Amino acid sequence: MEMLTPEEGRTAVRLARKAIEKAVDGKWTELPALPQVFLEKRGVFVTIKRQGRLRGCIGLPYPTRPLGDAILEAAVSAALEDPRFPPVSRSELADLDLEVTVLTLPRPLDCPPEERPGCVEVGKHGLIISGLGTGGLLLPQVPTEYGWSSREFLDQTCVKAGLRPGCWKRDDVAVQTFEGQIFEEKAV
Repeated sequence: MEMLTPEEGRTAVRLARKAIEKAVDGKWTELPALPQVFLEKRGVFVTIKRQGRLRGCIGLPYPTRPLGDAILEAAVSAALEDPRFPPVSRSELADLDLEVTVLTLPRPLDCPPEERPGCVEVGKHGLIISGLGTGGLLLPQVPTEYGWSSREFLDQTCVKAGLRPGCWKRDDVAVQTFEGQIFEEKAV
């Protein structure tokens, strides 16, 4: 996967912000002319924070859409459809910090279940845990924000999936890792 340049990263965040600003007014953002990398299918998450607190975070973990389209969809969903929060209002826009995380392709964690903590690199890997009819994902920046070990990261991803901590030790629970290139913009 080709990494985005810093300028492309700034473009990604500006695109997300514009999509959110229009969406709170019930309007859809048209994609402007963008660099070629935005036409490649990529996974992406948009995280919204207000005064340091999570305000919304939704994304597309798998590369099913061109990056530009995926950013628009994730940004609008994070602002208006995250079930943990009420929709973002116009009065909040000036206080929002945005983070766009462009993902690599998820890969199965290729080791026996009992060795998984040693195969997860905190600060580098994001995790997707799936099994027993459910699944959950945590971005690479989450365990560093909370100071988790790789074992705690695995446990918390199980919890995010609606599973018991420690379910990652099971053979019938799949663990995938991915990496993320993070671009952020603080409220001015």
